[in-house]
Amino acid sequence: MHSRATNDKATNLSIRQNSGPARLPDFGNLGVMLRGLLLVNFLALCAALARNQDLAALPQELVELAALVEPPLIASVALLYIAGKSLARLSHGVAVAAIATICALVAVLFDIFFSPFGLPPAGQLRAALWGALAALILLAYFDLRSRAFSPAVTEARLMALTARIRPHFLFNSLNAVLGVIRSDPRRAEQALEEMADLFRVLMAENRALVMLEQEFALCRQYLALEHLRLGERLNVVWDIDACPPDAQVPPLMLQPLLENAVYHGVEPSPEPATVTSRAARARDEIRIAVSNPYHGDSIRQTGNHMALDNIQERLMLFYDLEARLDTEARGGVFQAVIRLPYRTAGKADKTDKGNEA
Repeated sequence: MHSRATNDKATNLSIRQNSGPARLPDFGNLGVMLRGLLLVNFLALCAALARNQDLAALPQELVELAALVEPPLIASVALLYIAGKSLARLSHGVAVAAIATICALVAVLFDIFFSPFGLPPAGQLRAALWGALAALILLAYFDLRSRAFSPAVTEARLMALTARIRPHFLFNSLNAVLGVIRSDPRRAEQALEEMADLFRVLMAENRALVMLEQEFALCRQYLALEHLRLGERLNVVWDIDACPPDAQVPPLMLQPLLENAVYHGVEPSPEPATVTSRAARARDEIRIAVSNPYHGDSIRQTGNHMALDNIQERLMLFYDLEARLDTEARGGVFQAVIRLPYRTAGKADKTDKGNEA
């Protein structure tokens, strides 16, 4: 009872600590960069439309405004990317003031030294005000976006968790254990322990990234249970030596892919089928591929696409535009490939500290 109460208390504390959205965006994230560039350009377009008095002159005004806005905008994005880790250590208010100051100074410097030839300078004060205002509007947008999506994040993760636990897996695994409980009681006991470990992870909060070797270990337990049920019909090939085991990945990212491979590829096959898992690192990217036999469009494959969309959504929640899931069905083989940035525990800890700030 004491242990359970302690665990509940720790879980509630974890939920409270992670319940508030991180209001300072990650300037190293590709999605944040692209959204920032688009938003500032949209603000510039609105300003051009507001001051335009002759529609015929609008294209020329847009070109002139782009020449004034684009260089300091790109320079500001580059500086914020470089200073991202330092800004993450500051309190939110200080970080906002620092970002606004950086953007204002960049705008002033470009106005003084790099104003396009033949165009009147905007004036130092006005340039500083425009730079700071654009930065504050951008931060307000990301703050509102984070707050708006925070309930959806929790709901989407809960939906993903529910979708991963198919009733047929539980019932079939229990029947498989019952089938060997007399002939091989030790294996039946081991299988029950594997089921307990698997469902313990499935029912956890799963809010933070986990090490890839943990994900592989969980997947091996899952496939061992399926092999107990399917026997020689299920063959598994692992090709993961080229991937660093300390890479951080979203929890329960591979198990749903392998479950799909067994459910959609192995079970309908009249012959023994092979599920292949490959993982490798290419510079700053981790590439994980799961392939299985493909039996054409069917109700099962439709359910497969629903699950894959769910995984894609989880990748979006964790990495924004820096990760993606690609699928391909060709030559009787269905393959799902996940590409995500290579992160270690040290990088993840720094990111968490920045989010808490």
